[in-house]
Amino acid sequence: MTKRRSFSDKFKATVALEALRGDRTAQEIAAKHKVHPTQVTTWKRQAIDGLTGVFSDKVRRAEDNEVEVKELHAKIGKLAVENDFLSQGLKR
Repeated sequence: MTKRRSFSDKFKATVALEALRGDRTAQEIAAKHKVHPTQVTTWKRQAIDGLTGVFSDKVRRAEDNEVEVKELHAKIGKLAVENDFLSQGLKR
């Protein structure tokens, strides 16, 4: 029995991009890279499905960053007020 081969993400991306270009068939790409044509098709489908996440994650991250910045500004304001209050109490 042979061991299963594992492929790096970079290799998968290379094969998927080649398949997305459409210059060659899945069978030709599979023969070139010595993988099964079904695997090429699967990686191509995963690449297409993953493309939406590339663009939507930036929007989500920006929204998350905005919320985090607002929370941090609120905390800074609260700490500044507490600091002023305590410094006035020490002066007395």
